[in-house]
Amino acid sequence: MKMRKFFALKILVVLTVFATTSCKKGNKGGSSATGWKINSKEGGFQYNTKYKEQETAPGLVFIEGGTFTKGKVQDDPMHDWNNSPNQQHVQSFYMDETEVTNIMYMEYLDWMKKVYPPENDNFKKIYDGVVPDTLVWRNRLGYNEVMTNNYLRHPAYQNYPVVGVSWVQANQFCVWRTDRVNELALEKEGYLKENSKVTDVDADKNFSTHTYIIAPTKTYGGDEEILNGGKKKSKTANDSTGLYATRSTGILQPDYRLPTEAEWEFAALGMSEIRSYNVHRGRKKYPWNGQYSRSGKRVTRGDQNANFKQGDGDYGGIAGWSDDGADITAEVKSYYPNSYGLYDMAGNVAEWVADVYRPIVDDEFSDFNYYRGNVYTKNKIGEDGKVVIIDSDSIGYDTLSNGKVVATVLPGQIAQVPVDDEETYLRTNFNKSNHINFRDGDKPSSRYFRDFAGDDEGDSEGNNGPKKESAETRQNMYNSPDHRVEVDSLGNMIKEYDKNSKRTSLINDEVRVYKGGSWKDREYWLDPAQRRFYPQDMATDYIGFRCAMSRVGSKSKGKGKRKTPR
Repeated sequence: MKMRKFFALKILVVLTVFATTSCKKGNKGGSSATGWKINSKEGGFQYNTKYKEQETAPGLVFIEGGTFTKGKVQDDPMHDWNNSPNQQHVQSFYMDETEVTNIMYMEYLDWMKKVYPPENDNFKKIYDGVVPDTLVWRNRLGYNEVMTNNYLRHPAYQNYPVVGVSWVQANQFCVWRTDRVNELALEKEGYLKENSKVTDVDADKNFSTHTYIIAPTKTYGGDEEILNGGKKKSKTANDSTGLYATRSTGILQPDYRLPTEAEWEFAALGMSEIRSYNVHRGRKKYPWNGQYSRSGKRVTRGDQNANFKQGDGDYGGIAGWSDDGADITAEVKSYYPNSYGLYDMAGNVAEWVADVYRPIVDDEFSDFNYYRGNVYTKNKIGEDGKVVIIDSDSIGYDTLSNGKVVATVLPGQIAQVPVDDEETYLRTNFNKSNHINFRDGDKPSSRYFRDFAGDDEGDSEGNNGPKKESAETRQNMYNSPDHRVEVDSLGNMIKEYDKNSKRTSLINDEVRVYKGGSWKDREYWLDPAQRRFYPQDMATDYIGFRCAMSRVGSKSKGKGKRKTPR
């Protein structure tokens, strides 16, 4: 009797296993939601189910995110009190291994010059608007003409960090770099004609990542020979024709961009080497270990770990045995990297970050991916119901406060407009396009706030309120001088200087944070927590930049998925 029960139980187990296995085999490649087959040759839902993780884009290194103490950890002899310590968390991201160099920026200039030749009157302002300001090297009481004439273009400086680039220009470089990287990726996968990025590109026939995603047939001016890649692709997470890659292919990289202040400071600290079971011990003063600017290692003991100003009239030490090996900027990778593999996160040149400057970081409202500067836009839709693509006759320009004219949107890109009530109605997470002044710097935050017949409901410019105050009556917290530059019908520049004697601040919505000490700064500024600001449309001989990119997917790189304990 027991024997029969044993065999019956054994048969039941075998049948159960067989049924389970058959079920799994039957659903192989099928949807967990519907059971339909994914990526079927006959059609249906197409998706890249073999995607593993984001590839590291050119020039970048991976920074695993986490929590850290953002803000001052040292004394404040400047008495700025603009970076009080606060706990923040940043998501994983990527950052340039080095600062953007002259040769990297020269490649950008070369492409712009070929696609938008400055000898063409329609494009002259485009090229002029992206060229760095080489006059930043001049000094009223110093002879620096050798740098003015040679620093950007001479091969002796090719691997030195680019300077003379404004925050606005740095952002334009990021857009260009995104497009060139994704253009090459699509070419390698056969979606674009080989070498079309060099042989077929011109002002009205070039590649924009966002245009390709939204309206792929409009890329390259609609040239089908380029877009078809010379052959028809098979259907793998593409559109219905199988010709165009989408975000779901995983081929296209996220945008290159400037790092946020929180990201930059987190990366500069390089705390991975002092972590212990999710607890960061001690406080780091520099991107390297130790409390001093000189190396304590036996082989390099006494050498400086960064390029900075040693003292009055001392930019590099005594001739013959230089303290830091440089008097102006130094070639990138001249000093050891931090624990993330990032070079020159202290010294050499200070670096632009994405944030609009405010003295106070509002950690009470946000302690996750903190960033001040959000301006939300959407694609402009034409009367035909399709997105509006910029052409050579509709290039947008902007005259900056210093009189420089820059192109704000280029041919092949999608025109953008501010988000409106369609996107903001009844939302709790944002309610207008421009949130730069949110909880800090808007009129209700001002010490001198006065209600102008309900104008408190509008933004800092009074755009949404029933009444707009004049410049004379406005009493904002950040009322910096408001210089104006206009261009008349003949192209002459009219400069109007703000001579108001009641201005009390240099801060406005167009000043950006820059971080890290430079070759021109004393040791105090090497602390990653230090922060300063500068107008976004102006440049100097000591501020450069590096790019960042968001991480999509898992927080950790190359690690397997977490398993639920049984």
